[in-house]
Amino acid sequence: MLLYDADMAERRVVAFTGNYGSGKTEVAVNFALLLASRERNVRIADLDIVNPYFRCREATEVMEARGIEVVAPREGLRHADLPIILPEIKGMIEAGASRTILDVGGDPVGARVLSSLASSFDEEELDVVIVLNGRRPFTDTAGGCREMIARIEEASRLRATSIVGNTHLLDSTTAEIVRVGEELVLEVSREMDLPVRFLTVDDLLLDGWTGPEPTVPVLPLTRHMAPPWVRRSRLGSAAFKS
Repeated sequence: MLLYDADMAERRVVAFTGNYGSGKTEVAVNFALLLASRERNVRIADLDIVNPYFRCREATEVMEARGIEVVAPREGLRHADLPIILPEIKGMIEAGASRTILDVGGDPVGARVLSSLASSFDEEELDVVIVLNGRRPFTDTAGGCREMIARIEEASRLRATSIVGNTHLLDSTTAEIVRVGEELVLEVSREMDLPVRFLTVDDLLLDGWTGPEPTVPVLPLTRHMAPPWVRRSRLGSAAFKS
């Protein structure tokens, strides 16, 4: 199985967006941790103004322990469900010296934040990544995915440049679910001429993987965004079925 490597990350600024519930924040955090394992000066900015439970700021301690700079509201505003756009974000985009990851809110409502920063981007340095979860409403078909991507592009005033497959059902995910999700993103890729950067597979499922291997690189996913009422200790390999 070909694992996605930090050396495959082509562009300096990577913005992860997608529909609500796609899992884009988990993907953004794991992507940041992968980059930090290979290079210095990795930054991640929390631009999610939509979901109060699953924002990258919730994994601040984990990321800062790996040397990642987290740009997000602090202290009294850390848990605020407010459309806060910090001045540092525009600066980090324009600085040009570090790898920059943007965790953008789901759906066109969240993606609209990017439109306010559009003038700060160098298109050659920007990768607008659409995270697709084929087990979510509205993105369970290629047509639904195309429509969602078009709406995000319109709201953000930016063109999507790649897609990531993140099809899952949390601890009910199976290898077959991942396989069907891969088929979906490959279909969208062909129809929209967008490259598939990688698929994600929960590391606990990956440990006991059976069946055909994915045909695109795989990013092993360690969950950091589980809601307070779910403990990762419940997510052992016994919970997964091939």
